[in-house]
Amino acid sequence: MASETSVLVLGVGAFTQGCLRIFREHGARVSGYLTRDYAHWGPSQEGPCRTAADLPNPCPWIRETRPDLIVPMSIEWAIKPWTQELLDSGVPLLCPTGEALRLERERDFARYLCQQANIPFPKAVLVPTRQAAIDFVRREARPFVIKNPLCSPTSPIHTIVCESAAETLAWIPRLDDAEGIFLQEYLGRREAGHIALVSHGEISPLVTNQEYKRAFDGNLGIVAGAPLGGLVQRDEQDQYGLVKELLSPLIPWFREVKFHGPVQVTAIHHEGRWHVLEYNVRLGVTSGPMILRLLSNPLETLRRCARNEPLQPEWQNLNRFGCNLTLAGYGYPFVQLTGPKVPVQVDGSPTCDVLWGEVAPSADGTGIEATGHRICDVAALAPTLPQAIALSYANIRRIHSLGSYFRTDVGESLWPPGSE
Repeated sequence: MASETSVLVLGVGAFTQGCLRIFREHGARVSGYLTRDYAHWGPSQEGPCRTAADLPNPCPWIRETRPDLIVPMSIEWAIKPWTQELLDSGVPLLCPTGEALRLERERDFARYLCQQANIPFPKAVLVPTRQAAIDFVRREARPFVIKNPLCSPTSPIHTIVCESAAETLAWIPRLDDAEGIFLQEYLGRREAGHIALVSHGEISPLVTNQEYKRAFDGNLGIVAGAPLGGLVQRDEQDQYGLVKELLSPLIPWFREVKFHGPVQVTAIHHEGRWHVLEYNVRLGVTSGPMILRLLSNPLETLRRCARNEPLQPEWQNLNRFGCNLTLAGYGYPFVQLTGPKVPVQVDGSPTCDVLWGEVAPSADGTGIEATGHRICDVAALAPTLPQAIALSYANIRRIHSLGSYFRTDVGESLWPPGSE
């Protein structure tokens, strides 16, 4: 793409920094709108950024700068006071809008679409109160995953994976049921996903991915607020059938609502079939920068997608796999625990992407220090999966901060897709 292409990324932290870096390296003028009150330092290393605290409504700035593409990190842009003003600006947005946004925003709507299209979906129900949830689980006598009905960073419920009916019943009394409760039958841990682009009524498969969502080695501990690791495989041929089984049946609906943007399906392999767990309509926090690195024309591809035009993704010739690792800080994933602002040290120069999260310059200006629970993400690409994993681990082991840790077993389980 020509150097005059301008891209605005909405978000914070490692994902936003990664996107800004890659767009900049492909010749774009980049800027960031930092939507939350943390993890600002990384994105600010790649280009000029404005914060929501200083600029509560970004639309006048957007009208002034007229970016060619806006890339949101999450769907929280859709619930802001300035949402309609953003849409009225006419700037291409890499996210579905209107009816199409319901695919991620409303869990029960996704369940309904799957039912209409004969796509396998775990038994699920939307109930209004805690007591209704208790009564339902007691009748069913099986485990359910507890989810928020409306997807948003401010939702009162965050996903709780329960592996027995007793665990489900133990959690329900603690829930805030202000928005209701979405219960989805637990079908095991054989989880994988696929991220594609939908544009001009057609699906362009990109990568099959696997996220390591539990906090500790051996897939132990709670499901963290964001994954501790992730793998991607270039998969435009849909090797594992996730697109064919779980996305292609939605093509009539995609065309009806003029859906265009990213779509990620996360699924469980159960009794010989993939079952949808959820759909997302963004590139993905761990996978997004790796997808952009795998493409040789990421700017052109995303800009055309945001304009609902036919796509022709082009791929780098060498790399086919990626591995992302998170360096977690003191107390994570129990974010109620906080520690001091301890130094972050890096030995030598990185040989892959190191993308910063909750860090800031130290008071004496000599380095950086941890300011929160997710210090950085390390993302590496390679021709083979073992090479990508090895390169990512070689780089994360160079980064040190008191009380920090990372999973040491990414790739040893859950992969290939459908594995335990």
